[in-house]
Amino acid sequence: MCGFVGYTRFETDGSTEIIKKMTDAISHRGPDSDGVYVDEHVALGFRRLSIIDLSDEGKQPMFNENEDIVLVFNGEVYNYQALREELISKGHQFHSHTDSEVILHGYEEYGTDLLNKLRGMFAFTLWDTKKKKLLIARDYFGIKPLYYTQNTKDGSLLFGSEIKSFLEHPAFNKQLNKAALRPYLTFQYSSMEETFFKGVYKLKPAHYLVVENGKLETVQYWHNTFKPINRDLRENVEQIKEILKESVAYHKISDVKVGSFLSGGIDSSYITALLKPDKTFSVGFTEYEAMFNETKLAAELSEMLGIENHRKILTADECFEALPKIQYHMDEPQSNPSSVPLYFLAELAREHVTVVLSGEGADEIFGGYPWYQNSPAIDAYEKVPFGIRKGLAGIAKNLPSHKITNFIIKGGQPVEEKFIGEAKVFDEQDALKVLKPDYQNGPSVRQITGPIYEQVKDEDDLTKMQYLDLHLWLPGDILLKADKMSMAHSLELRVPFLDKEVMRFAATLPSDQRVNRENTKYALRVAAHELLPEAWAKRPKLGFPVPIKYWMKEEKYYLMIKKAFEKSQTAEFFDQSILLGYLEDHYKGVKNYARYIWTVYVFLVWYDQFFGDGGLNA
Repeated sequence: MCGFVGYTRFETDGSTEIIKKMTDAISHRGPDSDGVYVDEHVALGFRRLSIIDLSDEGKQPMFNENEDIVLVFNGEVYNYQALREELISKGHQFHSHTDSEVILHGYEEYGTDLLNKLRGMFAFTLWDTKKKKLLIARDYFGIKPLYYTQNTKDGSLLFGSEIKSFLEHPAFNKQLNKAALRPYLTFQYSSMEETFFKGVYKLKPAHYLVVENGKLETVQYWHNTFKPINRDLRENVEQIKEILKESVAYHKISDVKVGSFLSGGIDSSYITALLKPDKTFSVGFTEYEAMFNETKLAAELSEMLGIENHRKILTADECFEALPKIQYHMDEPQSNPSSVPLYFLAELAREHVTVVLSGEGADEIFGGYPWYQNSPAIDAYEKVPFGIRKGLAGIAKNLPSHKITNFIIKGGQPVEEKFIGEAKVFDEQDALKVLKPDYQNGPSVRQITGPIYEQVKDEDDLTKMQYLDLHLWLPGDILLKADKMSMAHSLELRVPFLDKEVMRFAATLPSDQRVNRENTKYALRVAAHELLPEAWAKRPKLGFPVPIKYWMKEEKYYLMIKKAFEKSQTAEFFDQSILLGYLEDHYKGVKNYARYIWTVYVFLVWYDQFFGDGGLNA
């Protein structure tokens, strides 16, 4: 895992110095070595974190044998050895044992068809000097980040692993994208294709971008759709066991030390049991140990498996102090509270290993979130004809909000209206009320989720929800924080559940083997039970709980946030009286507004890092 930057050239002087500055801005992604390539058309920069083939032969930018194709590549191709042998049999000559070189020769042999042959996580750029063609590609799930923009004074195209590198290019127009704030308040992350920096876009997962003859074309090269097959549960469980065993075997390929993150949940526990690393890593919180500390469970499982467990207990002071760094590394505001402990977990792991395996992705592909499972009451209510439930919901919307009216409203809505993805913070109307007029014009929730739902309009509700999370929540929140928080500490994080072949099989599971009345991730839990104690295999999903609602009731942090909400800068975006009202009500225990408060505070911290003077809490 590494990082790269680049741009198409229009200026004549200073390109080497510019690309070096851009590359230095992401030095945390690759502390082992760096390199640049500059010609009259393109400048490329690279930072390396050495994982496979630690020799100088693995340095980038990397060239093919004729030196007419140049590569910068971030990620891992896990089936590179088989592809290497295949390409050698076709006459290609290799000078290294890296997975990177497979991409170079694979492109020579197969062109863009190579992308469907790769098994791994990747973002890369290939510059074909003969054809004057630039190819920029991103992996199937969006495990590795990739951004691009033409919001430049001279029309240059900038691209790379992190937005912060663009700030070092003299032609880049740094502007806030006002439309991004409205959906952020509801989703808790940047949910649009355009980022919080105006004109800067994320390349979508499973897409590539071609730049040729002055034109940009974006192409989708892979689709992850659900196609259930009516197979026996036992047969599917055996297949899950085999394919995950194979995926973990691929994901542990490394020339450096490999460990695993471990919580008390099934996902990281199953990966750890398959991997059997020398070391596992866990974090928890002081003062609220009973509710927010899974380190004891992680230590217990590690002991059962004969693995050394390292854990760290965090304080609120540490978390608040690190928040500006965390938002700087995220590039865009991201208020998922789990980003905070993940930052410290990566820091802990990097003291011992260079690579970790983690459990991200299992919930999205195997059906693990509580949202996916109806309560018995909802199941019973949904037997009432939908037309009647819809009419009752219309009446309930005009009544005071409480458990019964909320139940009736939810029961009378199609899934497209009630499910926006695994995270939901601000109610849309509350978001509009708190925002100043200039920031109310961003897209609505339905404008963001609608096009994704349209692709699965004929599927069952479970499949619709999983599909939405796979295409919105997973790349926009889960995988982005996993990459940015690990790379902040030069740590490579690998996700065996998000393997192309694992997804291909998981997509064939019948809905009732994903989620049923007994449990979520049902087939996966049955498979995991062979290696894990029953308590681990059946434990409900906990996520990565963080005690923010308790912190905000402590005077120290209440006053810290209040000071930020009262700043004149805050008035640019928000109605401060509403914000302060949320804060007061939460502090006094009137109502739990923790997520509202945290989401706004995180945005202000982020804005201060990239557009302010860094003195938000001064």
